[in-house]
Amino acid sequence: PATGRPYGADFPAITIGDMVEVHRRLVRHLDIEKLLAVVGGSMGGLQVLDWAVRYPDELAGAIPIATSPRLSSQALAFDVVARNAIIHAPCFCGGQYYDTDCGPDIGLALARMIGHITYLSREAMQEKFEADRLQPRDVPVAFEKTFSVGSYLGYQGTKFVERFDANSYVTLSMAMDLYDLGASGRDFGSAACRWLVASFSSDWLFSPAESRQIVDALLASNKPVSYCNVTSRCGHDAFLLADDVDVYGELVRGFLANLSGDGGSTSADADEAHCPTSIFNHEHPRRLDYETIAGLIEPGADVLDLGCGNGTLLDLLATRGHSLVRGVEIDEHAIIACVNRGLDVVHMDLNDGLGAFTDKQFGCVVLSRTLQTIRDVQPVIDDILRVGERAIVSFPNFGYYKLREMLYRDGKSPESPGLLRYKWYDTPNIRFLTLADFEEFCRDNGITVHRRVALDTEAGVEVADDANLNADLAIFVISR
Repeated sequence: PATGRPYGADFPAITIGDMVEVHRRLVRHLDIEKLLAVVGGSMGGLQVLDWAVRYPDELAGAIPIATSPRLSSQALAFDVVARNAIIHAPCFCGGQYYDTDCGPDIGLALARMIGHITYLSREAMQEKFEADRLQPRDVPVAFEKTFSVGSYLGYQGTKFVERFDANSYVTLSMAMDLYDLGASGRDFGSAACRWLVASFSSDWLFSPAESRQIVDALLASNKPVSYCNVTSRCGHDAFLLADDVDVYGELVRGFLANLSGDGGSTSADADEAHCPTSIFNHEHPRRLDYETIAGLIEPGADVLDLGCGNGTLLDLLATRGHSLVRGVEIDEHAIIACVNRGLDVVHMDLNDGLGAFTDKQFGCVVLSRTLQTIRDVQPVIDDILRVGERAIVSFPNFGYYKLREMLYRDGKSPESPGLLRYKWYDTPNIRFLTLADFEEFCRDNGITVHRRVALDTEAGVEVADDANLNADLAIFVISR
């Protein structure tokens, strides 16, 4: 204002917080008192984090996508090189190039080319450029065009110069680089909204591990959070592309629908079709095992369901008055179903441990029909008993007489329409344990068994006589 000339490099440093404050003033100007949700990816994800931390009462939901509490040193390094390409380019003129005949176009184009590499995954670049790597497009750019990837990057950089300003690039990238919630992202204590966090498996600029820092911090504070690491080949660009929108788009849609009160439970019948109870039957008129498990949990207890599937048990517990129910699941389509139900579920492999959860954080931890798929049983059970006051573990009993008969009669691995509907070479059931095996495991590891329930899920009854022979499903209540 004092000179009537462009600021150039004299423009004040701005922060992610400044951007959020501008958004907030606009929201206030529009007489909006509370936002349904704030949604953003990459630098937009940083703004989501800032909204939730600084103005916790002004949003009902937060959806940070492909972002982190702060940039990694590797991500910072790429931005540092990009800014140097601009600042040391010919005609940069200390940022005051607006009244000159040339500008730092080469530097800005190089910065864009560097950045563009970080947005793609190794797989995406292989698919896009490997087949015709020595057949570059003939585009009118001043950069090397020996390889197809070179002509592509040169084109992207040249087009970027036509619509972006070098000083703006420096200013915005510095604002992103300076944002810092700490290496572990633990500064979420003030947040009061529901959370949906999404990352992409092939994103190495904002890696899934960095999204997990956000999720772990929220879990440790008992904040309501769902998380999915979406399987993708598109790298950081995935949230801008349609390739995986059937997953991340459905997560966002279901989350927003529940925030606005338009969501609801998915069909229980559809859920059961994917989660057969019995070893032999696809379906049963009622989920005897879930009803039994729900009856074994103390009223009002906080519950963590490991391998929660589509959320049927969590839904049942929520309707019975358990105010804090949370799931862990590895299948992204099951996570979508849980989010559609308004449940909090976290994408996690149990074999990696439960380090995100604190000691005795839950009154009860449930491991339902998942034990037989666990790779490292002992550390998983130890972690379960660390996190929960008590645990409920259920599993198909491979000592069931019908399975014994199949093995004895046919001399082959048992196979049936229910939980054993897989071939021996592609089954997730890698543990073939019996009731007697698990009881011995508990004795050997100092685990107290408070209750054992043996079920014949085909007949829909509890088994009292010779359970190791006559029950197809076992449920144990344990603690240490």
